[in-house]
Amino acid sequence: MSTPDDELLALADAAAAHAYAPYSHFHVGCAVLARDGRVIEGVNVENAAYPLGVCAERAALARAVAEGYGPGDFAVAAITASPCGGCRQWLAEMEVERVVFRNGDRVVTMTVDELLPEQFEPGSLPE
Repeated sequence: MSTPDDELLALADAAAAHAYAPYSHFHVGCAVLARDGRVIEGVNVENAAYPLGVCAERAALARAVAEGYGPGDFAVAAITASPCGGCRQWLAEMEVERVVFRNGDRVVTMTVDELLPEQFEPGSLPE
């Protein structure tokens, strides 16, 4: 499980080349390192009906869930851009330990609690 952050960001960069972003032309990639050492990648996929698009983080995490992973199985998510608010909640719900992302020329590393303080937690919402 010792994939350095720069290697994960390089995988996210490579994945971003496959993004489908004909409207924004903003290609985003995400590489999620699972605790078992596997890396799962995702990209943003836009749609002409904007709310139907999906961010790279959500694509990677949804793919990981489809392959049998769940909350707590993720050590690091490396993203080519700062995650949006919705993706921050996804990262929190999947209990990703650490998030590495580019913000302009800087590389930022944060815990999910730093990235999204006061997040919704499973079981905290009324039934």
